[in-house]
Amino acid sequence: MSERIKIHLFVDQKQRLILPVSANPLIEKTILVPGVDPVQLYGVNDVHLDLFRSFFPGLKIVARGLEMKLSGPEKDVLLFETKLNQLVAHNQRFGGLGEQFIRKMMNPNNDLPELEPEQGGNEIIVYGNNGLVVKARTPNQKRIVLSSFKNDMVFAIGPAGTGKTYTAVALAVRALRNKEVKRIVLTRPAVEAGENLGFLPGDLKEKLDPYLQPLYDALLDMIPADKLSTFLETGIIQIAPLAFMRGRTLDNAFVILDEAQNATEVQMKMFLTRMGRSAKFVITGDLTQIDLPKNQPSGLGNALKILHNIEGIEIIHLDTGDVVRHKLVTQILHAYQAASEKSEKH
Repeated sequence: MSERIKIHLFVDQKQRLILPVSANPLIEKTILVPGVDPVQLYGVNDVHLDLFRSFFPGLKIVARGLEMKLSGPEKDVLLFETKLNQLVAHNQRFGGLGEQFIRKMMNPNNDLPELEPEQGGNEIIVYGNNGLVVKARTPNQKRIVLSSFKNDMVFAIGPAGTGKTYTAVALAVRALRNKEVKRIVLTRPAVEAGENLGFLPGDLKEKLDPYLQPLYDALLDMIPADKLSTFLETGIIQIAPLAFMRGRTLDNAFVILDEAQNATEVQMKMFLTRMGRSAKFVITGDLTQIDLPKNQPSGLGNALKILHNIEGIEIIHLDTGDVVRHKLVTQILHAYQAASEKSEKH
């Protein structure tokens, strides 16, 4: 940030300079804040700017575009500037500012929270919209996060509600914000229609949306809707059914294959061999919910057997202890598992 400072000085009747007696003199300071969207920084209808003023009532804060003019006690001006720098850095890294985070940051009595380290052991994956903090909430979700830093391909296998897809999407958004990749590619098999969507009404996008909606939902938690729309239009984020991956090379990308249990063996081999030199792949699936025809083996089960000893690939199994949905989901999974075991015995 560039800045201009004006300190209030005084002279006596003989025009001699009188230095301020106070240890906290009044000053004026103009700060330029480049590289940030004023609407994100100040909030819609200046709601964030009003928050700034409420925490620093001794300061006069005037904002015009990317220029902020501060007037007040020097100590308060310097503290506000330091906290503002942290807010701008947070906004540039995570793509937004939540009211809860601003309140925590702007409180003069709080120590300045440091930005999370880039990788390794940190539970926070990414900051989402409206102050949402996306964390690895279970031990196996933390394993997915750590594994994605160490390996270029990670399989996350487990039952419904264990946060496989959500964690993977959060990692992809994080990588995009940190400029580790240039794009995100999300895909899943459209098995219910047998990869033949022609009989459904609407254009191609309308036909595919029901299968891809969980991916949209996760992205909308982490990226503002207008920015997500821009990313989708420009191809920075691509969402497509698995059949559309054939013939592509996915480089400089974070790629997620969701619902991988519904990929055939041919499709799975095709997908895994799309991997470019600078790519991260996360494959999620639940082997207890295969929707393929009975005579069609799952490509996910086959891949787990073939690839488990390859360096750079890690397979992580989640279980009912990782369920982060309603507590009834865990009980439902246990009940189905018990019924299945009972059926097998008979």
